[in-house]
Amino acid sequence: MHLEWRGPRPPGRSEAASGPSRPCCTTRASRRSWSGRSPCSAPRTPARPRSVARASPSLPLGPARCRDQSFSRVSGQVSILMKATVLMRQPGRVQEIVGALRRGGGDRLQVISDFDMTLSRFAYNGKRCPSSHNILDNSKIISEECRKELKALLHHYYPIEIDPHWTIKEKLPHMVEWWTKAHSLLCEQKIQKFQIAQVVRESNAMLREGYKTFFNTLYQNSVPLFIFSAGIGDILEEIIRQKQVFHPNIHVVSNYMDFDEDGFLQGFKGQLIHTYNKNSTVCENSGYFQQLQGKTNILLLGDSMGDLTMADGVLGVENILKIGFLNDKVEEQRERYMESYDIVLEKDESLDVVNGLLQHILHQGDWVEMRVP
Repeated sequence: MHLEWRGPRPPGRSEAASGPSRPCCTTRASRRSWSGRSPCSAPRTPARPRSVARASPSLPLGPARCRDQSFSRVSGQVSILMKATVLMRQPGRVQEIVGALRRGGGDRLQVISDFDMTLSRFAYNGKRCPSSHNILDNSKIISEECRKELKALLHHYYPIEIDPHWTIKEKLPHMVEWWTKAHSLLCEQKIQKFQIAQVVRESNAMLREGYKTFFNTLYQNSVPLFIFSAGIGDILEEIIRQKQVFHPNIHVVSNYMDFDEDGFLQGFKGQLIHTYNKNSTVCENSGYFQQLQGKTNILLLGDSMGDLTMADGVLGVENILKIGFLNDKVEEQRERYMESYDIVLEKDESLDVVNGLLQHILHQGDWVEMRVP
C-alpha cells in the first residue's frame, strides 16, 4: 500500500503498549480539579461504576461523566462538553489542556484524525454505515463470490481487532493477514480507476453530522488537517470531495490503489497501513510534520486504540487533546477508552463536541453551519 500525500502543502501517544498514560482520578479528585487544584491531588480510589454515577443525584456524574456546570465556567463557554454522550476520566486535565489549546489559538494548532468511523458515521437509523473498504466490497463492480470472501474475512478478523483481551502485539499479524488478503481479492476484480467516483456516489457513505462546520472551520482558520487512515485513500478522498469539503489544508496518508497503464487495479502502493501501525514508522520519510514546526498543539480524533499513536511523528508536542469515538462493544470497551482518551464520545454520530471545542480554541462564538463558496 502506498504512503502518499494528497492535496496542496499546508497553509502556513496509545493503546499504548505501555498502558494508560494517565492515572484515573476519583470523583472527589475530579470535583476538586474544577476549583483549580490538581486533578490527582486526592488519594485515588477505584472509579465509581457508571451506573452508580447515573443513579446518585448528589454526584456531578463523577469520573465517568462530567456535566458539572462549573466546567463551562472554568473552560470558557464549552457548554458542548455537558452533552450526554461525553465521558471524561479526568475533567480537570481536560480543562487544563483545553485552556492551553485556547491560549495557543489557531497559529499553533493542527488536527490529526482517523477517517473511517471517526469522520465518517458508524451507523445511521440503527444500520451500520460502510467504511472505505466496505464501499468497494459492497459495490456492483465486485463479484458475488468475492463479496462473500471479503465478508468472511470481516467476520473472522474484526472481532480480533476490537477484542480488549488481546494485546496489540498479538493482534498485529492478524491485521496484516486481513488487509493483505482483502487487497489481493480486490486486485482480482479488474477494478478500473474511473469507476471509483461512481462507486462512492452509489454507496451509503456518510460523514458525521456537522462535517461541513468541521472541515470549513479548519480551512477558514488555516489549521492543517492530517487524515491518517488504514482504509482506501482513493475512496475516502472521493467521499470528502463529493461532499465538497476537500480543502487545500487537508493531507491524507492511507492505502492508495495502484492502477496499470490501462487503468486497471494491479495492487496497492507502498507500505501497508492497518489499524495498529498508524504511527511515526509509516510517516518517518514523509517530511510532513517537519513542515509544521510551530504547530505543537494537537487535537487528535480516533475510534480505536490504534489511533492513539497517530501523533507520534509530531516534533515538540506541547499539548494534545485525544478524543475517542466509542462506537461499538460499548460496555466491554468503555473503561479502556476512558483510560486512554481524554474525552470519550459514546455512540455519538456527530462532530458537535469537536466543533464546539474548535470554536472555543479559535476564540469564535457559538458555531453554526458554515459554507465555503
